[in-house]
Amino acid sequence: MRKSILKLAAACAVMGSLSVAAPAFAQEEEAAEGPISVTGGVAVVSDYRFRGVSLSDKDFAFQPTITISHESGFYVGAWGSNIADNAGDDLEVDLYAGFAGGDAVTYDLGVTYYAYPGLSSANYAEIIGKVGTTVGPVTLGGIFAYAPSQDGTGNTDNVYVGSSASVAVPDSPITFTGSLGFEDGAFGDKKLDWSLGMTAQVSGFTLGASYVDTNRFVGGLGKAGAIFSISYTF
Repeated sequence: MRKSILKLAAACAVMGSLSVAAPAFAQEEEAAEGPISVTGGVAVVSDYRFRGVSLSDKDFAFQPTITISHESGFYVGAWGSNIADNAGDDLEVDLYAGFAGGDAVTYDLGVTYYAYPGLSSANYAEIIGKVGTTVGPVTLGGIFAYAPSQDGTGNTDNVYVGSSASVAVPDSPITFTGSLGFEDGAFGDKKLDWSLGMTAQVSGFTLGASYVDTNRFVGGLGKAGAIFSISYTF
């Protein structure tokens, strides 16, 4: 699970956001008219990277998600993924809730509870804030995440700050993406992560390819690599 992998790497002095395939807090597009909407999806990724670090030991991961949103901007949801087997635990389930809104500038403030059913002592909560704006084909975003000191973080807090950008190619299903993040605390020692990639909409599916790297090898799990994905949302 995430905590053990990152803390082990830090202990080995090889570890110092944005996730290639991680649950998003951004307000989902409403699937139907009405005060409440339900959206969901499923993704398959060649490597589950969280803030630049592989949590699936560079193996494939299956990631379903579901979100229930109210027209007021309040939402709750769940996201899951298989991860590298560690102490009998090979599953991560993220439960999240928050409030999102905005027009020219969007905002999103929420809390995620990272749960590991096979090892509950690793569970922890994180407060996450996001902002974003779109100008023509360009979308810019920022994230600030703070995990207070708690048992699941080894009684040490953690801070993550990240930025992202995407550029949609006019009259094309292709979008180019990029991200840069900085992490320090329980899960990172001044760790940087960055990515460059692209997505394409094909017959209702989203195909993705990206290059992800960090300045910390994390026992090899933070080493640069190409990640491929396919997802479907409803």
